[in-house]
Amino acid sequence: MDLPKVNIAVAASAVVAIVSTVGGGIWYASSQASIIESLTEQVETLTIENNATDRTNLIRDVEHNTNQIEDIIDYIVELEEEGEETLEDVMSEFDDVYETQEGFLLQFNQIVKLQARVKTLENTLEYLARRPSLSDGR
Repeated sequence: MDLPKVNIAVAASAVVAIVSTVGGGIWYASSQASIIESLTEQVETLTIENNATDRTNLIRDVEHNTNQIEDIIDYIVELEEEGEETLEDVMSEFDDVYETQEGFLLQFNQIVKLQARVKTLENTLEYLARRPSLSDGR
């Protein structure tokens, strides 16, 4: 049996194609590895920078909030001091109103009693006016 004759040019071009494909794959993989290594270094650098930025922001925020809390405490103290004065004023005015109301109620009760007496007198006069035997001649 005769083996088929292989053209050396075809075989050489197939070997060149296979070698260049494998070489291109190796070059692409090494290129990707280099990019990954570079990105890893950048991520580490950015992580360190972000941690420093976060720490700085945290310190700034804590100082800002501390100042705000102190301002709020000062404001509450002022309100309490003003509130005590205001409460004393309100209680004083309430006492005045209560005394005035008490006097008004006493006067109102006296007026009601007088109205009751007047009504009783009116009823008595009406009764006397209707009874001829007790009448004074009117």
